[in-house]
Amino acid sequence: MQLLPEGARRLAAWCVVILLAAGVGWVGIQLCAEFRTAVVPVLLALLGTALLGPLHRRMIKARINRSLAAALTCVAVAVVVGGAVYVVVAALIHTGSQIVSSLREASRSVAEHFGAAGTSLDDIAANSQDLLAKFGGTAASNVVSGVSVVAETLAEAFLALLLVFFFLRDSHRVAGSLRSLAPRGTADVVEAMARRAYGAVEGFMRGTTIIALIDALCITVGLLVLRVPGAVGLGALVFVGAYIPYLGAFISGTVAVLVALADRGFVIALWTLGVVLAIQMLEGYGLQPMIQSRQVQMHPAVVLLAITAGASVAGVLGMLLAVPLTAAVFGVVHELRVLYAPEGPEGPTGPGTSGFPGGPGAPAPSEDA
Repeated sequence: MQLLPEGARRLAAWCVVILLAAGVGWVGIQLCAEFRTAVVPVLLALLGTALLGPLHRRMIKARINRSLAAALTCVAVAVVVGGAVYVVVAALIHTGSQIVSSLREASRSVAEHFGAAGTSLDDIAANSQDLLAKFGGTAASNVVSGVSVVAETLAEAFLALLLVFFFLRDSHRVAGSLRSLAPRGTADVVEAMARRAYGAVEGFMRGTTIIALIDALCITVGLLVLRVPGAVGLGALVFVGAYIPYLGAFISGTVAVLVALADRGFVIALWTLGVVLAIQMLEGYGLQPMIQSRQVQMHPAVVLLAITAGASVAGVLGMLLAVPLTAAVFGVVHELRVLYAPEGPEGPTGPGTSGFPGGPGAPAPSEDA
C-alpha cells in the first residue's frame, strides 16, 4: 500500500538526489582543497590543452609527429606565457606607483564633492600596497612563506606544462580510455558528455583569449590617445581581468576612469568612460557572438554566481576556474537533454563530437617515434 501520493514520492526522490549530489560535491571540493598542489596543475593543464588543441591538430594535419608537435606547442606556450607575464608584471611595476598616486588624487577630488565617500577611497588608495601585500599573504596562507611559495608555484607551473605535453600527445587515446572505463552500456553517453564538456571549455578558452587581447589593445590605444598615465599597465589589467567575466571588466574600467579623472580632469575622464563603454559594447554585441562558442553561452546571473562561489572556495584561482568549469557542466547537461529528448534532432554524435581530441573529424593519429 502506498501511503504517499505520486507527486510527493517524486518530490522526495528529487530531494534525495539533490542531497546526494550536494554531498558528493562537498566531498569533492574538500578533496581538491586537500590535494591542491596536485589538482591545480591538472586543471590548468586541461585549460591549456583546450586552448592549444587547435594548434596541435594543425601540426598533426601537417604530418608532424605527435610527440614533436606536442613538444613544439609546449615550447611555444612557455615562451608566449613567459613573455606575457613579464610584460604584464613589468608594466604594472613601472606604472603601479603612478596609478596609485592618480587614484589617491581622484579620491581627493571625490572627497571635495561628496565628503566622506571620497575619504574612504583615499584610505584605500593610500594603503593599496599594504592591501595587496595582505591579500598575497592570505592567498599563500596554506603554504610556507617566502622562497617556498615561489618554489611551489614554479613546480606547479612546470608540472602543468608537462601535463599539457602528455595530454596533447595522447589526446587521440582519450575516447578509447573513457569507453573502457565506462560502465557497460553507457560508453556512448559518457563519451558524448566528455566531448561536449571539452568542447565547451575549448570554446571558452579560445574565445576569451582572443576577446581579452582585442579589448586590451583597443583600450590601451584609446588611453594612449587620451594621454592617460599608466596606459600600458591599465591595458595589462584589462587583459587579465577579461578572464573573469563582467567583474573583471568592471574593475579594470573603473580604475582606468579614476586614473584619467585624477591626472587629466573631468572631461578626459568622460572620454575614457566613453572608450571603455564603447569597447565593452563592442565586446558584448559584436565580439562575443562572433568569437565565443555558442556552447558556452550562459546567463550573466549564472556566471556571477559561479565567480562568487569560486572566489569563496579558492580565491582568485577559483574565480578564474569557475566559469570554464561551469561551462563544462552546462555542456554536459545540454548533451544529456539532447540524448534523452523524446524526439531530439541530434543524437549522441551530434554537437558533442566537435572539438574533442581524437573524435570524429579530428586528424588521424600518426605514429610516434
